[in-house]
Amino acid sequence: MIPTSFPTQEEMARLTARMLLEIKAVHFNAKDPFILASGKPSPTYIDCRKLISYPRIRSTLMDFLTVTVMRNAGFEAFDNIAGGETAGIPFAALVAERMALPMTYVRKKPKGYGRNARIEGAMSEGERVLLVEDLTTDGGSKLSFVDAIRETGASCGHTAVIFYYGIFPKTEKTLGDHGVALHYLCTWWDVLAEAKAQGSFDTETLNEVEAFLNAPEDWQNARMG
Repeated sequence: MIPTSFPTQEEMARLTARMLLEIKAVHFNAKDPFILASGKPSPTYIDCRKLISYPRIRSTLMDFLTVTVMRNAGFEAFDNIAGGETAGIPFAALVAERMALPMTYVRKKPKGYGRNARIEGAMSEGERVLLVEDLTTDGGSKLSFVDAIRETGASCGHTAVIFYYGIFPKTEKTLGDHGVALHYLCTWWDVLAEAKAQGSFDTETLNEVEAFLNAPEDWQNARMG
């Protein structure tokens, strides 16, 4: 069912942050930082995969994501919803169900046997495809998925995520230069604001997280020797 009414973007951001905090998908640890896929330290970590285990929150956020995309890109803007392997797959399926559209998924690389395909499901030349993922940091990982979609003859000019880091200024330019618009529900700034409002973490931790968000590269470099 396609949702037809929804809160403002600001309220959706606040509620999304609240839900992520409620299920403990948000982790702050300034004293013993997390190591990101890039190998760099961070006092923040988010696990959007946890959302699939919470039906009420999962349903609400998928309604939010669907109406955000339709409001920003158009109500008849897409013919196919594609999920990125692996975290994007369940969310793409849920968005596709709401929009009454076909769903496909994109492998990170060809599986190496059989058809050696990267696209699973039916995707046709000329289709307008929305790429759905759980989150994006600098946008770089999305480009490979977008290119795989375009290799089928379909177009992909939009990607939608639940969570966008919102602290690396080149992210939207990286995607934009590749002809891709980014749609998202909330950022680290929204989560920090809600965490402060709730008192979810101690003041020292919140201050350190805010320092990281204001200057992530400086914060990382200072802790990498």
